[in-house]
Amino acid sequence: MSLAEHTFVICAYKESPYLEEMIRSIAAQTVKSRVLMTTSTPNDYIRGMADKYGIPLKVRDGAPDIRDDWNFAYDSAATPWVTLAHQDDRYDPDYVWEFEKCIKARPDAFAFLTDYLPIHHGTVGARDANSRIRRLLRSPLKYAAMARSPFWKRRILSLGNSICCPSVTYNKAKLGPDFFTTDLKFNIDWDTFLKFADIPGAIAYADKPLTFYRISDEATSAAWIRNHTREKEDRLMFAKFWPAWMVNVIMHFYVKAYDTYSK
Repeated sequence: MSLAEHTFVICAYKESPYLEEMIRSIAAQTVKSRVLMTTSTPNDYIRGMADKYGIPLKVRDGAPDIRDDWNFAYDSAATPWVTLAHQDDRYDPDYVWEFEKCIKARPDAFAFLTDYLPIHHGTVGARDANSRIRRLLRSPLKYAAMARSPFWKRRILSLGNSICCPSVTYNKAKLGPDFFTTDLKFNIDWDTFLKFADIPGAIAYADKPLTFYRISDEATSAAWIRNHTREKEDRLMFAKFWPAWMVNVIMHFYVKAYDTYSK
């Protein structure tokens, strides 16, 4: 695959101390892609990082908003395939190499995603309970027929968002522009991934931890938990799969997992 096919778009916000670590993980890829940085909070720190690594920077006008920022980043890529790289996370050097291999095996793929490991207090792994459960929920995607099945593309999301958002690479040629259309604030990714069930074709999946997702109290996830937005939106999402009594049962146990994001 040539540089004309895939872009990492780094979504930069304010002054994250992990931004340079993210950039270096992309620079270390064994297969090179285009790289772009976008932001709705331009500042000297972000500009300095873009200049240091020779990365084009695009600024979105208007107030910061996760959905609008992601759509801007997604639409800014000129290539058919785009990965939205969250500034706090990082990638294994073989992420793009594995991406190429997987989409060759599934040429009808409209998205690619990987397994992931959490970063706790700056250290990758060990795998926590959440990532173990989510890996199990994603396991049907290892099989071609299930990865193309509307039923299984929906089922893998029925007990929670099993897809790690920064692990996803989108095929813009098949998904079209402005792919993030939900009105939710926290569960933007979960609600968006539910759209995959109605899209013809396959999800290409690498069952390897090629994405590293940072768990920290500074993360937006922790803020949404503290103000109860996540609980409300999780309940709304489960109601798209289950009757009310089952939603209550799931939520009774599900809220216990929130502690992971504040430790």
